[in-house]
Amino acid sequence: MNLQDKIAQIEPIDQSAVERSWRRWDSIAKPLRSLGLLEQAVTRIAGMRREPEVTIEKPCVVAMCADNGVVDEGVTQTSRDVTAVVTKNFTTGATSVCSMARVAGIPVVPVDIGVACDIEADGLIRKKIAYGTQNMAQRPAMTRDQAVAAIEVGIDITLDLARQGYDLFATGEMGIGNTTTSSAMAAVLLHRSVSEVTGRGAGLTSEGVRHKIAVIRRAIAVNQPDPDDPLDVLAKVGGFDIAGLVGVYLGGALAHRPVLIDGFISSVAALCAVRLCPAAAGYLLPSHVSDEPAGALVLEELGLKPFLTCGMCLGEGTGAVAAIPILRMACAVYNDMSTFAEVEIEEYKHLK
Repeated sequence: MNLQDKIAQIEPIDQSAVERSWRRWDSIAKPLRSLGLLEQAVTRIAGMRREPEVTIEKPCVVAMCADNGVVDEGVTQTSRDVTAVVTKNFTTGATSVCSMARVAGIPVVPVDIGVACDIEADGLIRKKIAYGTQNMAQRPAMTRDQAVAAIEVGIDITLDLARQGYDLFATGEMGIGNTTTSSAMAAVLLHRSVSEVTGRGAGLTSEGVRHKIAVIRRAIAVNQPDPDDPLDVLAKVGGFDIAGLVGVYLGGALAHRPVLIDGFISSVAALCAVRLCPAAAGYLLPSHVSDEPAGALVLEELGLKPFLTCGMCLGEGTGAVAAIPILRMACAVYNDMSTFAEVEIEEYKHLK
């Protein structure tokens, strides 16, 4: 089955399950709609799963790892070698998201989808499309076929995890230079100026940001990505990590599972997935708003309001992981609280 066939199988969420979930919320003995966005999230998960019963029993983080050829242009202060180091550290628990995930009791699933060297590590899923992308400032980052293959990796991994019983997917990534690729994609997909969507990434100086902007402008000028063709944008100025995450979003939708957006890079992948398949939008949940300049812009385009506003811009899936305990708390209220009728509040008994 090719990518288009898989996309064609994605269905919108079930609105009848959403409505039944709202009736459950409105029957609970607390001020109506008082958990705000968390109530909306639970009802949307009900729609995804097509039943009003909602729990989050077995979430995981899927971290797509890949290198980006545009690093050759000096757009980051960090060496390309760091991608491989952090990718291996995912398998030993020695990363920021691993530390946070341990506290929440959530496994991290790292995927080598395009790291520039071979990594030997137990627990690493090896699905390398190539040893990093090409330098997008000189030529397309990848071929269209490579972009499709990377998306299919994300779909297949997510569907396999769903078969193992995982019921919520948090998106993570690792790839030096990927705020550059994400900014390029955001500029094209949002029809915004490059300067408006480009930030400091991993700590660039003001001069470094100006250089990064110039490189992105050159990449867009050289490749002329078509904003009406998200696959063209992804292939020409994206990265394998982003493409893999596009697949995670589409795979989650196919499996009727929620997928949590992390930060800026993750949200650009979500936007690309929705442009490829509008029905996939129903399966997206926000987590936080990245401190990168376009973080809020992309979430606004997706019509999503973040649960957290922490000023984070770390990546790896840290923001998504931080949101999972809050969602679980909302599920606890949803499932465990007494109803108005049960506590004999007469005027609310009709809500039972």
